Amino acid sequence: MSNKIGMALEELHRSENDLAGALLRMSDRHKVDHEVFYLGRDLAAWSHLHIRELAAAGKDYGVDLDAEPDATADDEPGLLASLRQKGSELSGREHDLGVLLLRDLREIHRMAAGVSLDWEVLAQSAQALKDIELLELAERCHPQTLRQLRWANAKLKESAAQVMVT
Repeated sequence: MSNKIGMALEELHRSENDLAGALLRMSDRHKVDHEVFYLGRDLAAWSHLHIRELAAAGKDYGVDLDAEPDATADDEPGLLASLRQKGSELSGREHDLGVLLLRDLREIHRMAAGVSLDWEVLAQSAQALKDIELLELAERCHPQTLRQLRWANAKLKESAAQVMVT
């Protein structure tokens, strides 16, 4: 049983890393939209916290997970990050950036939905195993993932008509 839980922890760890990276890339691409830029970074920080907590939990199930998030857009060398952000600022005046934002939000929503389901599987498994620590981890982290999901959905609804009609 613990081997299956270890596999679930590994998958959730990978998915949280992917979600954090996507949030940071979106944040960099849409720097001119201050809400997307700053909130994207805040939401990625939640995934970074989840990654650390999953690494700690993995030890109880014989899984060695890296407590540090994968290198992402936030960790790019200064020049490359500066060029990317400058490109975002310059292209911020173009309508195609709105379509890109919708695509990015759709991707974030899809990824966060998958992570949410993984947290649910972990919580249900922890309940069945009567593993209080694992259940508490899921109960702490899953609501933040749901918040990431709701934000992407709300931002997409707010932006869709304007982007598609103008």
